[in-house]
Amino acid sequence: MKLFQRNQSLFKYCLYVFLVSLFIINDAAAEEKELLTMNVILERVYLDGEVSQEIRQETVRSVESLLNMYKQWKIIDQDEEQIVFQKQVDDISPLLKANGYFGIANDGTLTIFNGNPNETDEIIQSFFQLDVKKLETHKRQELKNGIRIESKDQYFNVIETFKSYTQIKEES
Repeated sequence: MKLFQRNQSLFKYCLYVFLVSLFIINDAAAEEKELLTMNVILERVYLDGEVSQEIRQETVRSVESLLNMYKQWKIIDQDEEQIVFQKQVDDISPLLKANGYFGIANDGTLTIFNGNPNETDEIIQSFFQLDVKKLETHKRQELKNGIRIESKDQYFNVIETFKSYTQIKEES
């Protein structure tokens, strides 16, 4: 009889261990099914109009937790597979910082070139037509040589400086 009770206790214990492990496995599988993987596109819009995109893949428990991760960003677009966030950056773009030079295009337009204007004709951004006749010789020479863009303040200062040389179109 003792052997029977012992086997019965052992059987109950084994059944208990089996059920607990089955519950743990099912719980882990259910937990894994609940994870959500989404493509996240982060758009940064810079003061100079340049937009950069960073694409990430995020695995989260819910869309709410994803939104919480990017609460400083604005939602632009969303579907079942991806979400696009956007953020305004109070600075000039990395492209301008790395390669931007103010110069004057052949038609007299104040322009930002991707590199020194003497070495490239690749335009990043154009602004307004300058009255070249009004430009002092040293300012004209500065633009011909290219004015390296190093900061947001300098970017705005150069634009502001040359606004007073804007060519006014006469109506015919």
